[in-house]
Amino acid sequence: MTTLTKQPNSKHCFVCGVDNEHGLHLKFYEKDNGDVVVNYTVPDHFQGYDGMTHGGIVATLVDETLGRVHMGPPDDTRFMVTAKLNITYRRPVPTGKPIKIVGHAQKSRRRSATSTAEIYGPGGELLVEAEALLVDVPSEMLAGVDLEELGWKVYPD
Repeated sequence: MTTLTKQPNSKHCFVCGVDNEHGLHLKFYEKDNGDVVVNYTVPDHFQGYDGMTHGGIVATLVDETLGRVHMGPPDDTRFMVTAKLNITYRRPVPTGKPIKIVGHAQKSRRRSATSTAEIYGPGGELLVEAEALLVDVPSEMLAGVDLEELGWKVYPD
């Protein structure tokens, strides 16, 4: 049986911020094998065409998932930014219906990493594939950052 471990959220991030009234409010779970899983229903206010998630929001969903597979434990988080993102939109991502986002770590180097992700529809059909090259946030940008002040912690469901 697979164990899912909830990853931290922050207060104000557009994707995971628990206090961001305009955000997506995603909750990320790490599997035993390191994959990251998100179960989500995209609200209608993030649509492009009627019933279809806007492509920029779709990119945001996979972008965050692609980085989270390399984050590591909450007390020693590896913060990364996307240097290159490739997305194949196979089918529209619906709004108002459950989807599943799955991310997989590929290679990890000293200052960079690669990962892949997919979005699956309500019937398990493949909707989106993505891959990314990620780079570490420069250490000087993280110097003095108080993660507790950012609200970076695991919040109960």
